[in-house]
Amino acid sequence: VQLQASGGGLVQAGGSLRLSCVASGTTFNGYVMGWFRQAPGKEREFVAAIRWSGGNTRYRDSSEARFTISKNSFKSTVYLQMNSLKPEDTAVYYCAAGYDVIYSWWHDSNKYTNWGQGTLVTVSS
Repeated sequence: VQLQASGGGLVQAGGSLRLSCVASGTTFNGYVMGWFRQAPGKEREFVAAIRWSGGNTRYRDSSEARFTISKNSFKSTVYLQMNSLKPEDTAVYYCAAGYDVIYSWWHDSNKYTNWGQGTLVTVSS
């Protein structure tokens, strides 16, 4: 399984970005695809996740209103649309894949076995 994240960059507060994660190496049926982020000096935290088959989603409570996770199965790509960005959203964003992760554990990075390289999002005030 290979994951390639892209779409990060520098944006002003209030702006938007769409991150992409191209997945390859398997059919991904049975996988949960997650987005996590890690700010400087902080632990990695859950942002959102989506089940590849079925499209169920879950969000970190504080990001649910501003962020949207989606997927395009034909392109084997998972997206994270981020709106109304704040300086505190500044972080390296990682996409991850985990097989057969139950919903109650979607927030746990330890349940994901494959990780992309990360893409940096910087939000200026």
